[in-house]
Amino acid sequence: MTSIQTLPKEVVHLITAGEVIDSFASVVRELVENALDAGATRIVIALWPQQWRIRVTDNGCGMDLDDLQQAATSHSTSKIYSSDDLWKINSLGFRGEALHSLTTLADLEIFSRSSNGNVGWRVVYGEGGKAIQVEATAIAPGTVVTVSNLFANCVARRHGLPSTTQQMKAVQATIYNIALCHPQVTWQVWQDDRQWFTISPAATVGQLIPQLLPQVRQGDLQELTLEIPSPEQSTVNSQQSTVTLVVGLPDRCHRHRPDWVRVAMNGRMVKSPELEQAILGAFHRTLPRDRYPICFLHLVISPDQINWNRNPAKTEIYLNELTYWQEQITQAINQALRLSSANIKESVHTTRVSQLIKAAEEKGNYNLNPSPQHPVPSPHFLKAIAQVSNTYIVAEHPGGMWLVEQHIAHERVLYEQLCDSWQLTPVETPIILYQLSPAQVSQLQRIGFDIEPFGEQLWAVRNLPAMLQNREDCADAILELSWGGDLQTAQVAVACRSAIRNGTPMSLPEMQQLLNNWQRTRNPRTCPHGRPIYLSLDESALSRFFRRHWVIGKSHGI
Repeated sequence: MTSIQTLPKEVVHLITAGEVIDSFASVVRELVENALDAGATRIVIALWPQQWRIRVTDNGCGMDLDDLQQAATSHSTSKIYSSDDLWKINSLGFRGEALHSLTTLADLEIFSRSSNGNVGWRVVYGEGGKAIQVEATAIAPGTVVTVSNLFANCVARRHGLPSTTQQMKAVQATIYNIALCHPQVTWQVWQDDRQWFTISPAATVGQLIPQLLPQVRQGDLQELTLEIPSPEQSTVNSQQSTVTLVVGLPDRCHRHRPDWVRVAMNGRMVKSPELEQAILGAFHRTLPRDRYPICFLHLVISPDQINWNRNPAKTEIYLNELTYWQEQITQAINQALRLSSANIKESVHTTRVSQLIKAAEEKGNYNLNPSPQHPVPSPHFLKAIAQVSNTYIVAEHPGGMWLVEQHIAHERVLYEQLCDSWQLTPVETPIILYQLSPAQVSQLQRIGFDIEPFGEQLWAVRNLPAMLQNREDCADAILELSWGGDLQTAQVAVACRSAIRNGTPMSLPEMQQLLNNWQRTRNPRTCPHGRPIYLSLDESALSRFFRRHWVIGKSHGI
């Protein structure tokens, strides 16, 4: 770690000024970011809200005496040295103002010992960040920062803060956000000398999330890390970029609010409405109405693509080539939501499957002896073997079995076909509709229908989506489309009406063809209304249910 120095005035003038210490959560954030910049892998946070005191302990590289004496003076930092460095930010902090601000708002004390030092030091800071007490002390390598009497000289600030409960929720949210960006760190958080919560280190962020969202299991999440090229417009020295993505599979978990659509950039959680909208757009028509995805996105990109100097708290950024990154994010989410032999190992509670099969047992048509015309094995991993209740396709794969609901699987196939090619073709005999309101006529015209008056209270429709042309309920379908909604709503309605109905017998080749088409869709886990399409039971669950792990002799009491 380089030594702490005061920034030149020309650099100070380029840095966004503003208050960064405005709450308990902001103090925790600034101190924890310093600890992470120091390479800490274990951080202990203690809070005494009634005493307005905070202590953060880390096992990072620590500071020697020279750095400790300089650490709290204005614009002192070891992270940058020149204005050029503002475009090469690889650390969480760089302004050199957090500790200095704390000396004006609270009492500040730091214990620290550098990793190669033989002795630690205790320093108490006074006005202007000057070291007013210095003494040698016994301490393990690392740093302990204690902030006491926070806002004691700003009584109005204390009175303007939310309740203690709300402030502690904000602290917890801050720690959660930082932990998501640094899953390898161990966290211990104490409140009033009692352990509040802990976060254990994890190999990946996908393994960490169930600690923060206990109702979500790791099997509900899909995680991938992709290398992506830097934009063509970036500098020659730009490094290869990576995107780490964890998505909640839409057939298993989602939220009432978009509170778990989160974006991180180079180790820090940021607010990026444009990237968040790209995430929400990628999940469109995969979730039930008024539900939102669980998605954590972490972009690690060349520092020259980011301007952190937009907001003092560094939560807002300027991102170069924004459209490029939106496209990359959309592609990554599409890849995460597809089915593949690499991501089919899943756990579903055995009771759900056994109840479903039991309910269908009496009227099920199990075609377990296929005819010689069995289809050639598909290049996909699902093989149709039976139909239950003329509704569910029983499919075998190398890791177990699935039940696929035929109507909504076909609906997903047709919907994506319509999205890719929404074409209305002319019909020889027009479809006559009766008593349409002006709004209904306008709606049909807006989504591409050729409609014109055909007499008193009569209207003639002269083109149709190809899927509807041979249907007897064609007029009813058009009336349904006339009641409003955008083009995608119309496409969903046409797909739903055109999909094979539950209760329809299917041959094995027909089932296999549907499975093949469905596996090729972009979002195969749910229908356009957000309903789950399949139910999986993997081999390990089957083995547990039938107790195949028992030793044969012992199962007979021998």
